[in-house]
Amino acid sequence: MTTALEKDVAAPTAAAGRRGSHALRWWVLAVLGVAQLMVVLDATVVNIALPHAQADLGFSNGDRQWVITGYALAFGSLLLLGGRLSDLFGRRTTFIVGLVGFAAASAIGGAAGNFEMLVGSRVAQGVFGALLAPAALSLLTVTFTEPRERAKAFGIFGAIAGAGGALGLLLGGALTEWASWRWVMYVNLVFAAVALVGAVTLLAKHTATHRPKLDLPGTLAVSAALFGIVYGFSHAESDGWTNGVTLAFLIGGVVLLGVFAWLEQRVAHPLLPLRVVLDKTRGASYITVFTIGIGMFAMFLFLTYYMQQQLGYSPIITGVAFLPMVAGMIASSTTVPALVIPRVGPKVTVVSGFLVATLGMALLTRIGVHTGYASHILPSLILMGLGLGTAMSTAFSGATSGIDHQDAGVASAMVNTSQQVGGSIGTALLSTLASTALTNYVSDHGPATPAVLAEAAVRSYTTTFWWAAAIFVVGAVLTGLIMPNKVPVPAEGEPVLAH
Repeated sequence: MTTALEKDVAAPTAAAGRRGSHALRWWVLAVLGVAQLMVVLDATVVNIALPHAQADLGFSNGDRQWVITGYALAFGSLLLLGGRLSDLFGRRTTFIVGLVGFAAASAIGGAAGNFEMLVGSRVAQGVFGALLAPAALSLLTVTFTEPRERAKAFGIFGAIAGAGGALGLLLGGALTEWASWRWVMYVNLVFAAVALVGAVTLLAKHTATHRPKLDLPGTLAVSAALFGIVYGFSHAESDGWTNGVTLAFLIGGVVLLGVFAWLEQRVAHPLLPLRVVLDKTRGASYITVFTIGIGMFAMFLFLTYYMQQQLGYSPIITGVAFLPMVAGMIASSTTVPALVIPRVGPKVTVVSGFLVATLGMALLTRIGVHTGYASHILPSLILMGLGLGTAMSTAFSGATSGIDHQDAGVASAMVNTSQQVGGSIGTALLSTLASTALTNYVSDHGPATPAVLAEAAVRSYTTTFWWAAAIFVVGAVLTGLIMPNKVPVPAEGEPVLAH
């Protein structure tokens, strides 16, 4: 018989040993999903509203890119630091700080009275987003430690991450058309309020027995490296690949990455322990997310151009047109991890997802000036939704598999970094290819009549779709060569304080 005293002694011990917010895990997933959706939406929701913001605040076309680039630079260059801070100071604390900061920056952006205030708010959003995004994924990683539940949770989270871009187009169009461009910023306050209430009431407090020092040399090296790479690709999009500034930032970024890798092997508490990325399952998962980032961001960009400029769709109709892709992503992300991976393994699953997405992208190359949505775009969107949802949800799970809870934040940050850098590279590289294809078509079929220009625009889009399809094939080959075909091991939970 256990005495009442023994029960009292045992209870705190059991509670203290409880891992993550396990008892409330599905509610925690809902909170993390809302926060993740807010961050992912922000990547595309502002694009739709940008022309209206430009007309209202009166800034030039040359300045316009900084509203996008300012966010991308801050977010991309600080993600690894944000991930490590969540490991050092607690995921719950970092998540809440990121959430409040992101909401405050959004409110300032919505109230912006000039260009400088708008860009400053976007940079601040990027800074706090770099805290928020890795903390959300790492909280998911240490909360769901049962293999089957983990697969389902990561599938849902992956669907949100993948579909958020398309939903951003729809939400941005609706808010801009029916309210004001300022509401694409203000809407974040609604998401943040819901997530904040959930975070404060549901997330368990982290307990740490020791707190390693922050790797300052590594932090400076990798932040500067990522800044250089993201800015270099952004600059290439507007000024070309042979431009001196472009080359200086790209070469400098690559050199600093080498310095960072050298440093991480020599410091006692590295920002990114190399064991995180050298694991084959995790390494292949980062490559998968990176490759999807290249192709998917570009597809959103050029297909949006096609539907609005060639087919004459309004921003809202364009957003609605992407919904079948969202449906495909949600369907595959929420079913494949739990049903397919245990049967065929992650390697086969990711490679199959890439190949289905490749087929969808290749079918998009059939578009013409007067082709229809149902016949030429819809089948492609469904296939890409199914394929990318399959690959992305598997990669999200694999990217944090078998990770120690002390490294969960930085491993999660690598997912976001891979996606962000992939998106920057894809947008710059494919924009350059599109521009070259358009110029070549006009020079071969001149003079530049409206009919020739329309055909040239379509040719530029189909060129990028062929390249994106090829990039997906490369992703399939690399994943097939590197990723072991064994079900990912769940991450370790973390010690928390009892509620």
